[in-house]
Amino acid sequence: MNKTMLTILSSVLLSGIAAFGVVKTTVPESEPVQSTTTYSIDGSAYRTVNLAQDNWPDFTYAAESAVDAVVFVKVTVKTTQQYFNPFDFFFGNPTEPQSRERVQMGSGSGVIIREDGYIVTNNHVVQNASEIEVTLNNNKSYPATVVGTDPATDVALIKIEADGLPIVPIGDSDKLRLGEWVIAIGSPLGEELRGTITAGIVSAKGRSMPNTTGEFKIESFIQTDAAVNPGNSGGALVNKAGELVGINTAIVSQTGAYSGYSFAVPSNIVKKIVGDLIDFGSVKRAKLGVTMSPVNEKIANEMKLSSLDGVYINEVSKSGAADKAGVKVGDVLIAIDSTVVKSPSALQEKVNSFHPGDKAVLKIVRDGKVKELPVVFQGTEIITGTVDEDGATAFYGGYLKDADKDRLAALNLKRGVEIVSAGNGTLAKAGATDGVIILYVNDEPVSKPRDVIDIAYRSKRAIYIEGVDPAGKSVYFGFAKE
Repeated sequence: MNKTMLTILSSVLLSGIAAFGVVKTTVPESEPVQSTTTYSIDGSAYRTVNLAQDNWPDFTYAAESAVDAVVFVKVTVKTTQQYFNPFDFFFGNPTEPQSRERVQMGSGSGVIIREDGYIVTNNHVVQNASEIEVTLNNNKSYPATVVGTDPATDVALIKIEADGLPIVPIGDSDKLRLGEWVIAIGSPLGEELRGTITAGIVSAKGRSMPNTTGEFKIESFIQTDAAVNPGNSGGALVNKAGELVGINTAIVSQTGAYSGYSFAVPSNIVKKIVGDLIDFGSVKRAKLGVTMSPVNEKIANEMKLSSLDGVYINEVSKSGAADKAGVKVGDVLIAIDSTVVKSPSALQEKVNSFHPGDKAVLKIVRDGKVKELPVVFQGTEIITGTVDEDGATAFYGGYLKDADKDRLAALNLKRGVEIVSAGNGTLAKAGATDGVIILYVNDEPVSKPRDVIDIAYRSKRAIYIEGVDPAGKSVYFGFAKE
């Protein structure tokens, strides 16, 4: 077993403001001066700086302007534990369990992204928090509330009641280049080292890490060698222009301390997640509906590919966005719109930038030929009861249709509703599979999808389904009503 330990950092707030710059002294008067405009999360122009990036000698402007927008986040987690007095059992007189409160303290960092108090941090920093306190670089402290979280990307948004705060403008993480200089700002190892600034280069892009929890994750990390430690989580990764290009999230270490590698969630993912949390209160995540694997030399040779870029499509979800676009098992997806897809993590990152209902063009290779397929992205959980253009009815992440008469006759059934696609949502997690014919829902017989929807709607607590699989074997499954 690999003994490398993935240490999730305590949150670090890094806010870097506009552009990194020092007065340019070597440019002739006749040479035009470059103009850089940076923007806040709501799209408004924040600051315009006229500088030529190639002649910026150090990080002084970026660091000094960003550090005031980095905050220290202190978290209190209160849990209630129940216990019995062992002497009561010893004397044969058990009583009611006693309760006691346990208080745990944690800390991290955050980045101010709006002047009215919106702060980005990591989900793991504020998870289960009973109280959150934010301390600014000027030593002022404020209570904070959680606006929303997204465990899949480990991004969280919190808010303090304040105005006129310094911010870190959001940069374009897609434009980062390998070897580009970046700085990390946060509070490694606690409040005593608040506002610590370290520098490094972009070591890699599109990194993913082993997922040992089995939870759904979207990972396409920026890897740097800027020194970060526990306490930096939630802090900012800033480019030379003083723009936020990532939220520091994790390190890989055998000791629990920095070992030369650190990882940040790209700002383009953060911007989309935060925008959704502010606008909708939850993340509206697009879904393509495929399972995939990297392209290896065998696949490249068989499909006559010019490189190992792209992802091999192993499975296409029935009635999913990719299926409706015409994607087939065995295709190699090489681009979405103008963005080249080089790996599964890069595909995840690109799809995550879309909302359900957005349109794009998939570029795939099939039988040695490049094809372009228009696609409309779906949501992660389709709204139950909606009917698509193929006549299938959405039901807890899957799709239902009237069971085919020939199938019913072959199974000696008079009625039933077919699960044409179990999907990857609640229905599939309950144990449903494609091709199951539903006979009863909560002990009531069903003959059409509307019956299933109506019974589920009337249910107050749980939904129990009885049916048969394609071989005629009885199946049973259920789930709590959402």
